[in-house]
Amino acid sequence: MLRDMVKDRVRTALDALQASRPDMHPGPVDFEITRPKRPEHGDFSTNAAMVMAAQFRRRGEKIAPRGLAEALVAHLPADGLIARHEVAGPGFINLSIDPRWYRTQCAAIVAHPEAVGRLELGQGRHYQVEFVSANPTGPLHFGGARNAVLGDALARVFEAAGYRVQREFYVNDAGSQFHQFVESLWTACRQRQGLPAQFPEDGYSGAYIHDYAARLEERMGTEPAGLPREEAVGRIWDAARDIVLEDVRSELELIDIRFDRWFREQTLHAGGHVQAAIRHLTEAGAVYEKDGARWFAASRHGSDQDVVLVRSNGAPTYFAADVAYHRDKFVTRGFDRVVNVWSVDHQGHIPRMKALMRALDLDESRLYILLYDLVKLVRDGVEVSMSKRAGNFLTLREVVAEVGSDAVRFLLLTRSPESVLEFDLEKAIAQDQDNPVYFVQYSHARLCSIQARAAAAGIPPVEGRRLEEIMTALLEHPMELELMKTLLELEEEMRRAMARYSPHNLTYYAVRIASRINAFYRDCRVVDANRVELSQARLALCEAARIVLARVLFLLGVTAPVSMQPKGD
Repeated sequence: MLRDMVKDRVRTALDALQASRPDMHPGPVDFEITRPKRPEHGDFSTNAAMVMAAQFRRRGEKIAPRGLAEALVAHLPADGLIARHEVAGPGFINLSIDPRWYRTQCAAIVAHPEAVGRLELGQGRHYQVEFVSANPTGPLHFGGARNAVLGDALARVFEAAGYRVQREFYVNDAGSQFHQFVESLWTACRQRQGLPAQFPEDGYSGAYIHDYAARLEERMGTEPAGLPREEAVGRIWDAARDIVLEDVRSELELIDIRFDRWFREQTLHAGGHVQAAIRHLTEAGAVYEKDGARWFAASRHGSDQDVVLVRSNGAPTYFAADVAYHRDKFVTRGFDRVVNVWSVDHQGHIPRMKALMRALDLDESRLYILLYDLVKLVRDGVEVSMSKRAGNFLTLREVVAEVGSDAVRFLLLTRSPESVLEFDLEKAIAQDQDNPVYFVQYSHARLCSIQARAAAAGIPPVEGRRLEEIMTALLEHPMELELMKTLLELEEEMRRAMARYSPHNLTYYAVRIASRINAFYRDCRVVDANRVELSQARLALCEAARIVLARVLFLLGVTAPVSMQPKGD
C-alpha cells in the first residue's frame, strides 16, 4: 500500500538522522502518515518531526520541530517514489509522490488485471461471517436486507484480502418466536378447512401465513389441521421451518447471496451441546444457582449483569444456546475470527458476549459484533411499514422486483452501519447522478463503449513494454493524474473496510472514481485519430479505470454493465 511505502521512507530517514546525530535518540518515534485536506499540500503529510520534538521535551530538552523536520527531509531516500517535500507550519512535512510512479502502477493494472484488489493479508486464516440469521417466521422484510448486504460485502472483502471465509445463517428453530409462528401456521391451516381457530395473541397473521398454510397442505395434507394444537405443532415443526427457509433462500439469491452453511439451533439441543456448554461453564466456576434458576456469572468477567442460563422450570434460555453455538464456532470448528452481524437492538448483548469469551478462556478480540441500525423504506415521502407479525410490509422480493438487485445492494451500503438509513424507492430507479448506483454503473458502461469507439476509429491498443512507455511519457494532464491517484487507492479503501468491519466506504470510493472519470472525459479528449499515441495512452488509462471500478462493484456485489441507455436516449 502506498501509505505504507511512504511510511517506510520516513522511517528510513529517521533511522539515518539518528545514526548521523548522536543527540537524536529520543526513543522510538510513533508517527502518522495522513492525507492532507488540500491537494496543493501534496499527497501525504507526516507529523514525525513534531512527535520527535515532543519526546525530547519530555526528556527536558527543547528542540524546534521545524528544525527537526528540515534535518529529517534531508535524509529521505532518493529512490524515485517521493518527488517533492516541504516543511509546513510548526513542523509538518508534506510529501508529493513522483507522477511517474502513478503512471507505471496504472500500466501494471492493465497488464495484470487479475491481481487488482487482491491482497495477501489473510495468510489463509479462517474467518466466519454469520449474518441475516432472521427468525424463520416468514419472508424477509426489507429491513433484513441491510444485514444481508453488509455481511456478504464484508465477506467478499475478506476473501479478496486472502482470508478463508465461511458465510453462515443461524436458524433459530427452537425459540419461542418460532413456536408462535408454527402455532399461527396451524391456525391458518384450520381456517382453510373451516375449523374454528384464532391466531395466538402474539402470533403471525399476515397474508403470507395463509400462503404457507397452502404449501404445508401440499406436503402433509389436511390431517394436521384436525389434530390438537400441541400435537399438530410437533408434527408440522420441521416442515414449517423448511417452507420458510426455502422462501428466505430464494429471496437472498435474488441479491446474489448464498450461504455455506445453514446452522440449526435445534441441533445444539438435540446433540447435547447446550448441556455440555453449561457443564463447561459450571466447571470453570462461571455458573451459580439463584431462585431455582442457573445463572452465568457474567459480572465476574466484566459484564454489567449476570444472565440466566436455565430457567427455574429447567428450560435452557436462548443465551444458553448462544453459549453452545459460539463454543462450537471457536473450539470445535476453530475459526480464527467470527463476525456476527446484529441489529442495533442487540447492543445490550455485547458485554455478555465479551464476558462469555473470557469465561471460555478465549481471546475476546476473535469475536466482533457488527451492529447496524434501522432501514426506513420510503415511497412518495412516506415511510412504509415493516411489521412482519401484522403482515403489512414490503418483502425483499417485492423491492428487488421494483428497483433491482444492484440498487438494493449499493444503496443499502451508502451509510455506516450505525446510522439510520433511508431507502427511497423513487431515487433507487432514477437515471441521474443523484442515484449513485446508476451514476457508477453508467460510468463503467462508458468506459466499455469508448474502447469500441477507438476500434472504429482505427486506433489499436498497445501491450507489454510499449504500454508502460507511452503511459509514462504522455499522461501529464492534471485530470489524468487525479484519476490515476484515485485508482491506486483501492488497497487503502479495502483495508479501511476491514479495519472498520464495514464496506460502506467502498460505495463512496466507487462514486469518487466515477466523478474522476467524468472530469477526465470533460478535460481530456480520449479518441483522436490525429494523436494516436496519446489516444492509446488515454485508452489504457480508461481500461485501468474500468478494471478498478469493476473490482469495487464486485466487492459490493453489484454488476458492472458493459452498456446502458440513459433516459431519453
